[in-house]
Amino acid sequence: MKNTKYFLFLHILLLFLSLSGICSKFAAGEPFLSLRFCLFYGGMILILMIYALGWQQIIKHLPLSTAYANKAVTMIWGLIWGVLFFGEIVTVGKCIGIIMIILGIVVFAFSDRDYFLGERGKENE
Repeated sequence: MKNTKYFLFLHILLLFLSLSGICSKFAAGEPFLSLRFCLFYGGMILILMIYALGWQQIIKHLPLSTAYANKAVTMIWGLIWGVLFFGEIVTVGKCIGIIMIILGIVVFAFSDRDYFLGERGKENE
């Protein structure tokens, strides 16, 4: 349980990263170099900069493989943002994809379970 706070921070960071997609899509709908384009594009770059700094902090405390495997959760946020902001339709295929992503993250998390429970894995060494 010692790494639970870093795991939570990772998912908050990934939620934050997914917001860059919203900014980029809004920027794409604006005339090039207009004020709104620059604001949305600048927001996207700012989000990516903050994400990069947060990512470096996360991988100091979590295995890179664990952090990277959880990055797929941004696809779920992308689907949610698509519905909320852009009126996209959730199809059966998208739902199947989301279920596969969640199952993949869960399978990976349970394969590395001892790491998150603390030092239990060391008693077998």
